[in-house]
Amino acid sequence: MTEELQRLGLSGYEAKAYVALVSAGEAVNGYEVAKWRSGVPRSTVYETLGKLVGRGAAFEVRAAEGTGYVPLPPATLLERMRRDFDRTLGILQNEIPRLTAPPQVRLVHSLTERRMLLERAEDVAAAARSELYVLGWPEDVETLKPTVRRAEEHGVDVATVVFGVDDDPVGWHTEHRYSAPSAVEDNLGRRMLVVGADRDQAVIGGLTADRTWGLYTDDPAAVLLAHLYVRHDIAMHRVAERFAEHGFDEFWADDPALRRLREPVGEPVRAADGAPRSVGPETDPDGDDGRSRAG
Repeated sequence: MTEELQRLGLSGYEAKAYVALVSAGEAVNGYEVAKWRSGVPRSTVYETLGKLVGRGAAFEVRAAEGTGYVPLPPATLLERMRRDFDRTLGILQNEIPRLTAPPQVRLVHSLTERRMLLERAEDVAAAARSELYVLGWPEDVETLKPTVRRAEEHGVDVATVVFGVDDDPVGWHTEHRYSAPSAVEDNLGRRMLVVGADRDQAVIGGLTADRTWGLYTDDPAAVLLAHLYVRHDIAMHRVAERFAEHGFDEFWADDPALRRLREPVGEPVRAADGAPRSVGPETDPDGDDGRSRAG
């Protein structure tokens, strides 16, 4: 609780002291707060309690035995914080756009942890105003669903492609069946995650049990490729459904060109300059010129 209160603007000592007051259930003095209930040092406890009083998060109670402190009821404090936060957010939403200059450069930054990748994907989904494309495995898409649902409720055209069964789909939903999710993961060597909003920004990533790589970008070329990647998968499944009774399964399984395209793409490695590159069945990692050779 103290960590979350700090996110809302209290200092560490203030948060600890407030929780101590709430848990006491009665008026307590600074000595009691410091020694038994909070861990706030005695040298700073009265200063800390004074700051809580100044915020209106606590009140002094004067009695014959001295000054005690009681907290503002938690529900009241949280509602007050909510109003303050909404007021501040409203001001910033109105004022910050006035300072924004047209972008001179496009942003690309790497994401090397699953948490970072999913948080940035949530940012992209939350920013969508007209269209949102999401492609990924169920365990990753599930994390994004609350944000994606809010976007849909606000009128955003949402399309999702999920590699596996999703019992609670969002938006225009496509279950990826060609090829099976396990086969795709074996082919790519990772789970893919693509989230693109308004053809304006995108997150693209790959996840394994112990590794994550990815990027956020607002570069138009990369964003367009991300959108086309998801749209291509949706279109492919529409074609498969339309021609399911006309030998599509056999065509998908037996066509030499499609079999070649389903060959493993290899693991990403780093070149001498540190840039990621792919080593697969048609790439010579030891070649002098780095060009592809025939398989």
